[in-house]
Amino acid sequence: MITHEVRTYKSAEHLPREDQLAWKIAEVAADPVAVEPVVTEMIINRIIDNAAVAAASVARHPVASARAQALAHPMKPGATVFGLSSDRVSPEWAAWANGTAVRELDFHDTFLAADYSHPGDNIPPILAVAQHVGKSGADLIRGLATGYEIQVNLVRGICLHEHKIDHIAHLGPSAAAGIGTLLNLPTESIYQAVQQALHVTTTTRQSRKGEISSWKAFAPSFAGKMAIEAVDRVMRGEGAPSPAWEGEDGFIAYLLSGPNARYQVPLPGKGEAKRAILDTYTKEHSAEYQSQALIDLARRMGPQIGDLSQIQSIVIHTSHHTHYVIGTGANDPQKMDPKASRETLDHSIMYIFAVALEDGGWHHERSYAPERANRPETVALWQKISTTEDPEWTRRYHAQDPKVKAFGGRVEVKLKGGRTITDELALADAHPDGARPFVRENYVNKFLTLSDGIIASSEQTRFLQAAEALATLKAGDLAALNFTVGADRLGAPRPSGIFDWK
Repeated sequence: MITHEVRTYKSAEHLPREDQLAWKIAEVAADPVAVEPVVTEMIINRIIDNAAVAAASVARHPVASARAQALAHPMKPGATVFGLSSDRVSPEWAAWANGTAVRELDFHDTFLAADYSHPGDNIPPILAVAQHVGKSGADLIRGLATGYEIQVNLVRGICLHEHKIDHIAHLGPSAAAGIGTLLNLPTESIYQAVQQALHVTTTTRQSRKGEISSWKAFAPSFAGKMAIEAVDRVMRGEGAPSPAWEGEDGFIAYLLSGPNARYQVPLPGKGEAKRAILDTYTKEHSAEYQSQALIDLARRMGPQIGDLSQIQSIVIHTSHHTHYVIGTGANDPQKMDPKASRETLDHSIMYIFAVALEDGGWHHERSYAPERANRPETVALWQKISTTEDPEWTRRYHAQDPKVKAFGGRVEVKLKGGRTITDELALADAHPDGARPFVRENYVNKFLTLSDGIIASSEQTRFLQAAEALATLKAGDLAALNFTVGADRLGAPRPSGIFDWK
């Protein structure tokens, strides 16, 4: 890996494009290096993972809305939409619909470093383009390896959350780069597309703050849609704001740490394999990733505590990120409100820990149901939970050494009788270094479980066979990576919008 220093340059300073971050990203994307078999296997795992959570969310309100919008843009050859058999839509709209389905339940893969991300959000836009242009499974694998590589390394080097910028600002460039690899575009075209994608996907973190709405699911699909449009535009000979990161009025100077800031972004050297996907991890539980280990810890601590009504207080000692984003450090009263949206409860470790203690686990629907959130005993326990930042857990959160890196915390439970029970867990059980790391069997079981009763068993089998044979799928065969469900499983018809106006 080569570490590139990125900073602001005044317009009067000449910064050769070869020294710009967007160009270096484009060079990585254009490098025809072979994809290692272990990376191919993990890409297949994540395609299965994405389909699993999309199936579970296929009838939910935001997903039905996104699908209705996509269906207003039919195209041949086009790309497929999750749940539908023969309908083909323009690829950017397929990315919109499928990306929303993948993100709606916040239940797919994650990467946490200087910032954080869901790298699986790269799959819908890159797959949609691959389907539309008739690429092969091997082509798709190359594109996805790039998408993961660029997003993970941007997340390693540039913190967006510090400046309240939503993390889709790393997704737009990574998806554009992945599409560039998929299409074998020249470095120049990828360079321009990456810059445009950054420029149009920079948004604030209010989408994940306070009263969190369904936009949280749409935001990544918006970035994927913008990436496709950016690539299409530059293929027609158009340019982009440049230099996007380093410009005097650009991303670093005015949206991040300012003209004097310096960022260190690692990228593979020429001929170096793209392996970043191997550093990512998926979720066993449908909740914010920082809650994964704490759900497992609650599951473990419940029997130790016994009668939960005897709890006086619970303090979760954890990282800066967990405390200030999903903990009491966020100072969001909505995180303690039983009437809060599912999206808000997903970002409340206080609620999540209370329910996981009571239920001994977590369910992607039942754990968020309004009647579940409004149980008097749950509300009472919930209000007793607080978080605090522990510098040691913050250090471990940002550690580079995988043996040190941790996303959990230490929980201190004080009982009314004066006894204190303390336990801690560094990593979720399903993490690659956890107690029960996810392997192919777990991904397949996740798909079968989440799609049970939604996708017919024969269709489940067909999809899994296609996904596991990805490397050998021929040009034009990538529609096999879609799944079909019955019309009665797609949810109620959506109210019409502009595209349906009659």
